[in-house]
Amino acid sequence: MEVRAQRRIDDTAPQHAAADHERDFDFTESDFTRIRELIYQRAGIALSDHKRDMAYSRLARRLRACGQSSFSAYLDALEHDNDPAEWEAFTNALTTNLTSFFREAHHFPLLAEHVAKVREPVTVWCSAASTGEEPYSIAMTLIETLGARASQCTILATDLDTQVLAKAAAGVYTVDQVKGLTPERLRKFFFKGTGAQAGFVKVRPELRSMITFAQLNLTDTQWPLAQKHGPFDVVFCRNVMIYFDKPTQGRILERCAPLMKPSGLLFAGHSENFTYVTRLFRLRGQTVYELANDSNRRADTGTTGTVGMNGTRSAS
Repeated sequence: MEVRAQRRIDDTAPQHAAADHERDFDFTESDFTRIRELIYQRAGIALSDHKRDMAYSRLARRLRACGQSSFSAYLDALEHDNDPAEWEAFTNALTTNLTSFFREAHHFPLLAEHVAKVREPVTVWCSAASTGEEPYSIAMTLIETLGARASQCTILATDLDTQVLAKAAAGVYTVDQVKGLTPERLRKFFFKGTGAQAGFVKVRPELRSMITFAQLNLTDTQWPLAQKHGPFDVVFCRNVMIYFDKPTQGRILERCAPLMKPSGLLFAGHSENFTYVTRLFRLRGQTVYELANDSNRRADTGTTGTVGMNGTRSAS
């Protein structure tokens, strides 16, 4: 997925004519507009125009699973029945989870350098955990840097998509998914499958025990789970903010700042730039941010509130 300003396009646009002709279901511009509105309302995700074919292919599976004959009938039922399970399936279908172990590798030496200076048990929030490669990469980095102290560290790994979270919690990957890891890391952090499990690896318990996997919607007005696990020394918010429009990005960063320790670091994705979204953070390095002004946030006080874009605080 990719977030862009929502724009209307002509139902008769030629780029969709051939695809529409071959489809099992009619898919009008009205259907796509309605899908965009519903996913934006539900999850803050703004689908760009070029995601039209993706929306069709993924939601067509839901139509078949639900026995619906048209997109309008499916969307009517979705709104009328208000079935939490189907809303979850709808949301999961429209989220894309591209990840790998030690993706954007330049961040992990910076993470190691930062946590080595922290005297207390380190707390990390991975806010877009996907299928688990990122939080497990964080956990490996903590163990390699802190040794026995890493057992006291905690990693909160959240995602909107419950299906990928289930895969992450299981910690089972194909050999191909871990081929980028060094032989030393494979030996230290994974069990190698045999017999029926040949071709798979599973994370070791000492790695898995450091991480709490849970669902969290970044567009919710409050994050009690993150508040419970914070304040955080490090927040990974990588390759997820591009899913949201600028106002939504700003609100997420406002809620994130009070959950960080004064010296905390915020890691962003390679195509994300928060400089023009908020003044709460300043760029420290390549897609790495720190709090711009500690006085604009609550530190380790346990008080509640959100920090405004102008630095003011309002009660929540």
